[in-house]
Amino acid sequence: MDFLGMRWDIIWDYRDFFIHGIWVTIVLTICGYIGGIILGVLLGLGKTSKRKWLYWPCKLYVDLFRGTPMLVQILIIHLALIPTIFGQSFGYMVSGITALVLNSAAYNAEIIRAGIESIDKGQMEAARSLGLTHGQAMRKIILPQAIRRMIPPLGNEFIALLKDSSLVTVIAANDILYAAKVVVGAHFRYWEPYIVAAVLYLLLTFIITKLVAFIERRFSIDYNPRKKREGRVDV
Repeated sequence: MDFLGMRWDIIWDYRDFFIHGIWVTIVLTICGYIGGIILGVLLGLGKTSKRKWLYWPCKLYVDLFRGTPMLVQILIIHLALIPTIFGQSFGYMVSGITALVLNSAAYNAEIIRAGIESIDKGQMEAARSLGLTHGQAMRKIILPQAIRRMIPPLGNEFIALLKDSSLVTVIAANDILYAAKVVVGAHFRYWEPYIVAAVLYLLLTFIITKLVAFIERRFSIDYNPRKKREGRVDV
């Protein structure tokens, strides 16, 4: 196979590497994002707290992980942090997911904080005047409204995390980029493997973009699901 001087046959020969790389990328991204959401909620709530002992640790965490490169974080976690704590490394998957969770949590925390603070403060005061505790008011009144506003930026963070997951290849993670590097090392050709890697990332981000758009429409205020009309005949 030869198209404009390119050898796409070598990509077919390494198709198993790319298929495996897609699954590794998806697992890294989903696990990192879910963990980042859970930790991000705690950090975001901490950053909205008036208690200094709770606010400052959350702020320092967010500033630290937002202010340093993810590549450096991955290397520190994989080569220093985990081996120091546990005495050994548990492989690229554990280190990669840990790094993605910790990094994503910092960005999700800011999204959640901004979403909560975008709700009028009068609603919290009204809820407290009705006898609700701060936690009940946050859970039943504030968060349901804030979530609608958080969906677009949280979706963007998911897409960004998917692309940033390619950095985990630095610790020999068998993701999409690693598959491309294997082809490059075997055949010393650069166009074909990196074009394929770029296309695969593009397809994954396109799917996520459509999914986020659907969720955003689903949770929009003016969303009206189509109801089935039974026993009626339109004239």
